[in-house]
Amino acid sequence: MSGAPKDVPQPDSFAFTPEYMALAEKFIAKYPNGRQASAVMPLLDLAQRQNDGWLPRVAMDYVADMLGMPPIRVYEVATFYTMYNLKPVGKNHVQVCTNLPCWLRGSDDIVKSCKRVLGIGLGETTEDGMFTLTEVECLGACVNAPMMQINDDYYEDLDSTSAESLLTELKLGESPRTGSQIGRRSCEPIGGLTSLASLRPADSGTGGE
Repeated sequence: MSGAPKDVPQPDSFAFTPEYMALAEKFIAKYPNGRQASAVMPLLDLAQRQNDGWLPRVAMDYVADMLGMPPIRVYEVATFYTMYNLKPVGKNHVQVCTNLPCWLRGSDDIVKSCKRVLGIGLGETTEDGMFTLTEVECLGACVNAPMMQINDDYYEDLDSTSAESLLTELKLGESPRTGSQIGRRSCEPIGGLTSLASLRPADSGTGGE
């Protein structure tokens, strides 16, 4: 098992900058002595953020050494979760959920829209390095399906038109609206609240006092 794809050029060294080291130490401090390995996921995330959105093998080895873990244990984490990228990605990492709830709500159309606007397929990066398109499993916003994640932001309640619109805005250097694209508040029903829409004082749970 390898910690990185064989066809990806790897840097020779990696070390946290003072800023990222301070954050790493805060995460490690959350765990008792002997349990520092529990900080592996946030430290890998920090390493990825410092390294332009992807994890080279030297960064994984660095985290393993920092936490006193066998490197293979760190590779196992990094290769299991899709949140970690083992090869370079574009400035805008477009991750389209195609798991069951999103698929039932039209994620195939969202993927087609992304391919059409960006001119690339799944797993590919645009020539200018601005966009990478990835198919991912559940991102945890099933009630607002279909959805996709771009970098740290979620875009929900998508259709072909809204997906194309927000990608076009990003290509123009603009900042599209995050969250629901149909104006839904959080994860409430599209038609508004259907229960507990009003609460009488006598029903407030005060025990009749």
